[in-house]
Amino acid sequence: MLTIDAAQRRARLVARHRLTPETRTDDLSVLVDDLVCLHSTDPVSVYLSAAARMATPALEPLHRALYEDRTLLRHHAMRRTLWVLGPEHARIAHHAATADVAAVQHRNLMRQLAAGGYADPEGTLRDARAEIHDLLRAEGPLPAREVGLRLPHLTTPVPIQAAEVPLHSRVLLVMGFDGEVLRARPTGTWINGQYRWAAADTWVPGGLGEPLPKRAAAAGLARAYLRAFGPATREDLKWWAGWTVATTKAALADVGAVETTAGLVLPDDLEPVEPRPSVVLLPGLDPTTMGWKQREHYLDPALVPHLFDRNGNGGPTIWVDGAVVGGWAQRKDGTIALGLLADVGSEAAQEIEAAAHRLEALLGDVRFTVRFPAPMQADLIRRTPSR
Repeated sequence: MLTIDAAQRRARLVARHRLTPETRTDDLSVLVDDLVCLHSTDPVSVYLSAAARMATPALEPLHRALYEDRTLLRHHAMRRTLWVLGPEHARIAHHAATADVAAVQHRNLMRQLAAGGYADPEGTLRDARAEIHDLLRAEGPLPAREVGLRLPHLTTPVPIQAAEVPLHSRVLLVMGFDGEVLRARPTGTWINGQYRWAAADTWVPGGLGEPLPKRAAAAGLARAYLRAFGPATREDLKWWAGWTVATTKAALADVGAVETTAGLVLPDDLEPVEPRPSVVLLPGLDPTTMGWKQREHYLDPALVPHLFDRNGNGGPTIWVDGAVVGGWAQRKDGTIALGLLADVGSEAAQEIEAAAHRLEALLGDVRFTVRFPAPMQADLIRRTPSR
């Protein structure tokens, strides 16, 4: 069995995730594909995850890729999470993971409609989605509110737990999981998490592409994951993809995954990677932070209570040579507050300060709130600036 120690895992992480200057690129399609996808639950994460890996960090190129060139797509996939993916990975992830989530969402809506007194839940959904699809094709991307204004008869209430939600909003959600509609431009600035909806086949030619058998799609997703995150354990992949044990086992067998002392890798990925120095500030929910369930090779367990909330969401982090060494936060005046939780030495500390200054310049006048702040963030913001 091939031996891969923690230092080699960190070297692979730095190289594969483009965390060192020599590996950075302004080709956003390549950058995103190398990570499989970017977390988009917090819209700020997408931009800062990309900028941290760009040779020339900027915000506009990602905006252009998402909403003008449409070479990147925003779509629900693994674990019901919202992601930004390239078209091929979006297609693979949809059939490997989103389709199962969509089936659950469909059943939930049928139950909710029946509880709300709708006599024909299936017919209600069928007719509503047809009207919404026709509207979006005719008038272009629209926010949910505008869909309701144009189709007021679809704003009847649907009981969701202790609240009521307009029918068209729930139908849009199900259509999104089905891949019939995609999220287009936000209704506000790039830090806004409310989006317009677009008919998928008008937003990108062919929408999410031709259907794939789930097993083939799962193998494709497992291959992409191991290329970016291997070695990884079966539990890592099962958690990341939101799969059952059976789906995970079959996908790993289909790609010929090879067992090592640290987990599984692809059969053509057995050569060692040369370690390179790296200093980088990554945003909350960055794919590197959230790519494994078992994180001891890059994260001291003693740091978890400072950097992860109770639900396991990782906040903004500071990385040195492929390991997490602290966290950061943006103050109200735009400065970046740094909180080191490990001794990194004077040279790395200076590079961290320089990275913080570059991030301040990138953000300019933009102020944002982290969707899932790290426990240490409030204390960081209160501290007197040292720079």
